[in-house]
Amino acid sequence: MIELKTPAEINKMAVTGRFVAKTLAELSSIAEPGMNIMHLEKRARKLIEEAGAKSCYWDYAPSFGEGPFRNVICLSVNDGVLHGKPHDYVMKDGDLLTLDFAVSIDGWVADAARSVVVGNGSEEDQRLIDSTWAGLEAGISAAQPGSRLGDISKAIGDVADEQRIPVNLDFGGHGLGHTMHEDPHVANRGKGGRGLVLKPGLTLAIEPWWSFTSKKLSVDNDGWTLRLADGSNGAHSENTIAITEDGPRVLTTLD
Repeated sequence: MIELKTPAEINKMAVTGRFVAKTLAELSSIAEPGMNIMHLEKRARKLIEEAGAKSCYWDYAPSFGEGPFRNVICLSVNDGVLHGKPHDYVMKDGDLLTLDFAVSIDGWVADAARSVVVGNGSEEDQRLIDSTWAGLEAGISAAQPGSRLGDISKAIGDVADEQRIPVNLDFGGHGLGHTMHEDPHVANRGKGGRGLVLKPGLTLAIEPWWSFTSKKLSVDNDGWTLRLADGSNGAHSENTIAITEDGPRVLTTLD
């Protein structure tokens, strides 16, 4: 079931969204070579506690994971592009780090992801990150009231197609509100003019993710971390938005 939110409820989601954006900005800024990624997990836990928030990941046990997830943030490194389970890993100069974070505050969820280069990385990795961000911005721009869900997917896919980037359709964006994953699914490639009509009050997490060379995934022994099958680096950009009468409103922002 898809629940349309009132303007007041969207404002509450924006409070959560600002915290999510602030947390990701802080964690991204402190990530550096020589730091164990568990430091980022521990800092995220502290920030959640101080904000009176609730992690959407802790004890999360979907069909695509192995057992309950006992961490509060997904941290994926290099070819680990999605659902990265924090573990004892010391970041190296040039690592590509993706941080994916979702919490609820007062019962309202927001979800976002950022990819960053740790230390001095390659221009290729930065170009990859920028491509996912361009896909995100295109998808958000297409999320106009009266348009259709396929218009978002097409806009994202068009950015990928311009650079001949393969797109995996197994995992993509989603609805959210009281819980982290709700209907509808938002694919990162699709046909415009098709699917659900976008009505004011609809809230979505839009999240392009990909690598330049592969769309096939493998699962780590931890049962969670998804890696690009060819070992290439992956990147992931995500924001929570609301469809309003005036157009899309980004909720996971510091503005």
